[in-house]
Amino acid sequence: MQRWKQYGGLFGLLTVCLAAGLWGFTSTGGALPWAKRSAQTLQRGVQEGGGALVDLGRGIVVAGPIREGGLLVEYLGAVVLLAAIGVGLYVYASRYRGVDDAEQAPRSP
Repeated sequence: MQRWKQYGGLFGLLTVCLAAGLWGFTSTGGALPWAKRSAQTLQRGVQEGGGALVDLGRGIVVAGPIREGGLLVEYLGAVVLLAAIGVGLYVYASRYRGVDDAEQAPRSP
């Protein structure tokens, strides 16, 4: 495939996705409803006083819908799963990093 066709296809796909995102953004009213709700939440939090995200006496603050909806176990499961995947990828990369380096090293006769 020629390079100009690849770039043209990528540009066309990007244009279609941008147009669909812009249409969705404007048809739902844009960011205005979310901005108002966010401003009210921030102002209410400032008035009531805030605290640290991690407080050893209180624990880690979890978002209200997760906590109130009974999804805390699922949330913690997702966090543990993602942490395990990250550690696994780190161990995998560190274990097999030397394999390619040994194959690329020049061999002496």
